[in-house]
Amino acid sequence: MPSDIEIARAATLKPITQVAEKLGVPEEALHNYGRTIAKIDHGYIKSLADKPEGKLVLVTAISPTPAGEGKTTTTVGLSDGLNRIGKRTVACLREPSLGPCFGMKGGAAGGGKSQVVPMEQINLHFTGDFHAITAAHSLAAALIDNHVYWANELNIDVRRIAWRRVVDMNDRSLRQITSSLGGVANGFPREDGFDITVASEVMAVFCLAKDLDDLEARLGRIVIAETRDRKPVTLKDVKATGAMTVLLKDALQPNLVQTLEGNPALIHGGPFANIAHGCNSVIATRAGLRMADYVVTEAGFGADLGAEKFIDIKCRQAGLKPSAVVIVATVRALKMHGGVSKKELGAENIAALEKGFANLARHVENVRGFGLPVVVGVNHFYADTDAEHAKLKELCRERLGVEAITCKHWAEGGAGAEGLAQAVVKLAEGEQKPLNFLYADETGLTDKIRTIAQKLYGAADIMVEQKAAGKLAQFEKDGYGNLPVCMAKTQYSFSTDPNLMGAPSGHTISVRDVRLSAGAGFVVVICGEIMTMPGLPKVPASEGIHLDANGQIEGLF
Repeated sequence: MPSDIEIARAATLKPITQVAEKLGVPEEALHNYGRTIAKIDHGYIKSLADKPEGKLVLVTAISPTPAGEGKTTTTVGLSDGLNRIGKRTVACLREPSLGPCFGMKGGAAGGGKSQVVPMEQINLHFTGDFHAITAAHSLAAALIDNHVYWANELNIDVRRIAWRRVVDMNDRSLRQITSSLGGVANGFPREDGFDITVASEVMAVFCLAKDLDDLEARLGRIVIAETRDRKPVTLKDVKATGAMTVLLKDALQPNLVQTLEGNPALIHGGPFANIAHGCNSVIATRAGLRMADYVVTEAGFGADLGAEKFIDIKCRQAGLKPSAVVIVATVRALKMHGGVSKKELGAENIAALEKGFANLARHVENVRGFGLPVVVGVNHFYADTDAEHAKLKELCRERLGVEAITCKHWAEGGAGAEGLAQAVVKLAEGEQKPLNFLYADETGLTDKIRTIAQKLYGAADIMVEQKAAGKLAQFEKDGYGNLPVCMAKTQYSFSTDPNLMGAPSGHTISVRDVRLSAGAGFVVVICGEIMTMPGLPKVPASEGIHLDANGQIEGLF
């Protein structure tokens, strides 16, 4: 089988105007970025407001492992599969961040015959959305320090400036810095730091805003500092929001690309799921629902992170409800959750599969607790055995009462996901229950955190450090207690210990810090050792990325 990048390069891509025709989008509503990428105009998006909406399908997964799960690949394959069985479908995905591309992943556009293309552009600069978000965030940082420099009329307490800087790269050396050194002309020295762009509140606002007006209003509500008498200061107070919106105007238009089978995909926005809310933009999702019968979208990492935030944050704010949920699992990953090392995954091991099944079972029960119908998509790997797949289907059927479908979309494209597509349609067009949020708006912030920890993570309780407890109390005093919480924790475990695999119970979730994201409309809860600025691994993926003699990119996949 050729490599992912070889498969992508062998494909003959359709002109983006032909892809847009599948969704009924006229050529004049497109802003082309070359022949195969376009943005869809704000005016056209607005014209869709009164159209009926199709059905929303959420793709999530078990807790990720180094063995691989293939959530994006399954999202693309399922979208192609639905199109093959006659359902006009669009995939809605997040844009990849440069940090992971050059760090661990080396690309995030699906794989095999279930990819979105053009792969290199999507994984790198694409249409410049992330650069615009970084620039808008940096403008806000500059305006805050400039306000302090010129008389500080708002009486900002420089010790309580909460607005950190961002760059879309993994760079641990920037986590904690001292800025404004060099004398009077350079301002007032203070402690500062960087987050990765995908953890920026501007990114979260970008992905949750319903239009440009809502974007500017949300930017204005972002709390960036406190005064000496502990009053919040917002971006509106420092007059930053108009210029920031100008920088984000074009970026806020959804990006249209295609799958290898020529089906439409909207790729827009990209907050991380372990340190942010992990969903593509509301604008793209809503536009897709008004242009297609089905929208297939994904939420990052496992269902304990991405799916929970998709429901408790995105669905709560945007009024969305999935008609069906696919939980992606692999035999390999479940064996790893059952204690098998990565190098031994090629050998059949039914006992380890059954032990690791506990991880999948908890994710299934958690998602069904929201009132949503579930199907398990088993992403097939070449070394899997028939006995392992049969056992997994039996476990799903007898212990959980859910169907598990073996999917071969990596090797076969949409044809390999037709079975999953049929199962999804059966669920989506069947009986629907009301969506159950995990907690009520009026529940206190600490109790919201505890509810997630105990109901989803299987924890005995939470332990909130003193600094975080003080901040939570202040947030509630300032009127933010009704906001949902966005858990920032390791993606590899239901606990805060990435090495504790399977389905651990009785552990304690430690809350190290909290951050207010008033513009996005949630409170970020930083648990354990999770970092909002990742570092590079010992051997970063960038070491293998280069141009060959013909000027083509190698090593990105």
